Amino acid sequence: MIPHGKNIKIFSANSHPQLAASIAKELGLPVGRSEVSHFSDGEISVSIYESVRGSDVFVCQSTSDPVNTNLMELLIMIDAFKRASAGRITAVIPYFGYARQDRKAKARDPISAKLVANLITTAGADRVLTMDLHAAQIQGFFDIPLDHLQGAPILAQYFINRFKDELEKDFVIVSPDLGSVSRARRFAQSCNTSIAMIDKRRARANVSEVCNIIGDVKGKNCILVDDIIDTAGTICNAAKALVEIGGAKDVYCCATHGVLSGEAINRFKASAFKEVVLLDTIDIPKEKMLPNFKMLSVGKVFAEAIERIYEELPVSTIFNS
Repeated sequence: MIPHGKNIKIFSANSHPQLAASIAKELGLPVGRSEVSHFSDGEISVSIYESVRGSDVFVCQSTSDPVNTNLMELLIMIDAFKRASAGRITAVIPYFGYARQDRKAKARDPISAKLVANLITTAGADRVLTMDLHAAQIQGFFDIPLDHLQGAPILAQYFINRFKDELEKDFVIVSPDLGSVSRARRFAQSCNTSIAMIDKRRARANVSEVCNIIGDVKGKNCILVDDIIDTAGTICNAAKALVEIGGAKDVYCCATHGVLSGEAINRFKASAFKEVVLLDTIDIPKEKMLPNFKMLSVGKVFAEAIERIYEELPVSTIFNS
């Protein structure tokens, strides 16, 4: 990389050090020397073991489970860099926790995503780099620049490379609900395939009921596309409906963020999926990695975005290409 007057430094907190190392490797840099530890009472301690004065600092931390601990680690680390006179601090948040609390669904609800945005800004971040916010309007919650990367092109390219000419005639891209239709439509355009949608009714939080399949999936291979898989109830119910009601052949699914909380793994074990493709925005423990799980790295995309931010070049060209 060509320096332009200030050093670039990549640091990591505890949520996903492997991804930070992957990003740093793509940039030809070491991960910065730091330590994030916890006192016996649970308080977080941050130590930075190298100078960051005037540096362009990128702090990598997904705010996944344990969400509040990882968020506080990020905030305290940003504060440490601010007080150490870093030239610019970018919070690199591959998975942005609280993104699903983006509006008031009922009276007296908080808008927690806005609160988290305020906290990151107040801590001292100068900009944010993230991927696939659950709701695009969260970009407007920040009063600092935010670069929003997309995971779907990585996932689409995987299926294009794997199935090549089979995609157009043998596959259908399926949206698991109404909210994911736009994402599925763009995915289908990339793969040059048709699209279908699951019409569902949600009885209560984390519980969904499949009502109908909109589109023809009979005799087709289906790829369910979503941004987040949490408890996996929606996606596994959709797969079951595609096979039992729609008459689909093999069912695949892909998502940017594998939260995989609650009964997710048990549901996947009992599901009809031939393969589950996830991006490594969240560090998934080995005990949750089933034989039909496939992980794709986002390290290269984040590294390219970081390099463009450092060089003051547009990040949008990543999507255009």
